[in-house]
Amino acid sequence: MSENLIDLVKIIRDRKNKDEDKSYTSSLLSGGLSKCIDKMEEEFGELKEALNEKSNVVHETADTIYHILVTLEVAGIKFEDVLKELENRKKQSGIEEKNNR
Repeated sequence: MSENLIDLVKIIRDRKNKDEDKSYTSSLLSGGLSKCIDKMEEEFGELKEALNEKSNVVHETADTIYHILVTLEVAGIKFEDVLKELENRKKQSGIEEKNNR
């Protein structure tokens, strides 16, 4: 399943070099961190609304995940590092992990 996300990250990275007029992802990436954060927040708001209304939840979840991945890319955070962190967290309880911060 994470392979789908890794493939999406590869597509996002590939879009850095595409024409902004032909690629929504490229236009987001070129807009910088602030634009990506704003869009991510907008999408999260739409996801919250979808969850409350029990409508379009899958669609809005996909949008939110996509925009998180784009924002991480703009911020220079490797998704592979996020996956490693999640893997490390499997070795301890959530309570333990939170207390160790």
